[in-house]
Amino acid sequence: MAEFGRPTNPDLTNQTVELLQTLIRNECVNDGTPESGQEVRNSDVLQTLLEGSGLDVETFEPTPGRKSLVARIEGSNPDAPSVCWMGHTDVVPVNPQGWSRDPFGGELIDGEVWGRGAVDMLNLTSSMAVAFRHLADTDFQPEGDLIYFAVADEESGSAHGARWFGDHNWDPVECDYLLTEMGGTHLVSDRGRAVLCTVGEKGVSWRRIKISGTPGHGSMPFGADNALIKAAEVVRRLGEYLPNPQLDEMWGGFVGRLGLPENVERDLTDPSKVQDTIASMPANQARFLHSCTHTTFSPNVLHGGIKTNVIPDDVSLEVDIRTLPGETSADVEAHLRAALGDMSDEVEVEVIHEDDATSSPTNTAMWDTLGELVQRPYPGAELLPHVLVGFTDSRVFRQKGSIAYGAGLFSHSVSMADISSRFHGHDERIDADSLGLSVDLWLGVAERFWHHAAS
Repeated sequence: MAEFGRPTNPDLTNQTVELLQTLIRNECVNDGTPESGQEVRNSDVLQTLLEGSGLDVETFEPTPGRKSLVARIEGSNPDAPSVCWMGHTDVVPVNPQGWSRDPFGGELIDGEVWGRGAVDMLNLTSSMAVAFRHLADTDFQPEGDLIYFAVADEESGSAHGARWFGDHNWDPVECDYLLTEMGGTHLVSDRGRAVLCTVGEKGVSWRRIKISGTPGHGSMPFGADNALIKAAEVVRRLGEYLPNPQLDEMWGGFVGRLGLPENVERDLTDPSKVQDTIASMPANQARFLHSCTHTTFSPNVLHGGIKTNVIPDDVSLEVDIRTLPGETSADVEAHLRAALGDMSDEVEVEVIHEDDATSSPTNTAMWDTLGELVQRPYPGAELLPHVLVGFTDSRVFRQKGSIAYGAGLFSHSVSMADISSRFHGHDERIDADSLGLSVDLWLGVAERFWHHAAS
């Protein structure tokens, strides 16, 4: 058994560190425009790594520069379930002024790799690639197909990546099981250690709300039909809207592992008290717990006005809405009508992006495999299912029928709060032990999954 919380193969850990540094330095920044990202740089690095072991690698470039890569180790049994390891190769933009180090320097400092993407999610993309190459080097033969998928454009809706594959070219990445990001953090309480594994995620219902007014001279604002003032009221109402919470058994299990006082834990599972209880907690914790239990509305972008002295007659507001499992587009419409009240008939609502919430069951061979493997570095740890408040490319795979989990492993020196603060934040970094533990996890899946699937 591995030393508590430490990886077992220093050489593979070092390879992952070096690969991660290279991917960070390639600056595949995705700002949402079709010409950004340029994931071709990271795809080419990964292609060179994998082809060096004789693997057959395919690349796909639906938009210039937005290249994705698929490698496959053929299974010996065509009836055995297939497994895909997926990591995205793009990263979000960064404000260098908020960083202590060069965000694209990929520096190794005190055992940590610094840089944009170190946590989201070039760490796992790198560890998966190193594990996959190692399996090829050792002539590993899985029962079912094992696929490595390095995908572009996760950070901006997947139109040039997973969504494109789902709509136009599914065969190369079709799989029974998908493993990807958003798992592996751990919680420690008097009930023991639990390692989180994402089994679902909230839905995405982005909306553009158009508010109209009457143009006029800015020097005579009294009684004017100012679209911007009406937009401000729309924002206020959305900010104050509080839909009912949704609390289920999974939520109760998660709360029970947070190490909270008994009365707080009890109130967080009481629909009549959960809102006030969350509001009384520290801000960072409250934001997260509220998002876990409510459909949320965040007005984030405002466009309008043409000149300082012209009263605006056309303003648009973009709202990030995240829905709970089971909610539909009709439910979103009902929420907006409830939030806006008498203003709902004065605005026009346009759909920007729509994806329902998705989830996967836990009574599976892969769940059993992951539950066994977390015991190696963390004896006695429980694998704890969790629903993600953001979105990943998992949703595309679940919609296509795959069972998808957000997995990985982090070292005991990295807390859930640490990881959360580094996602899209300043001074993003990951320790080498976490990289090595994830390599061990992927290799363990290759070693143990088909045994569980057959039993």
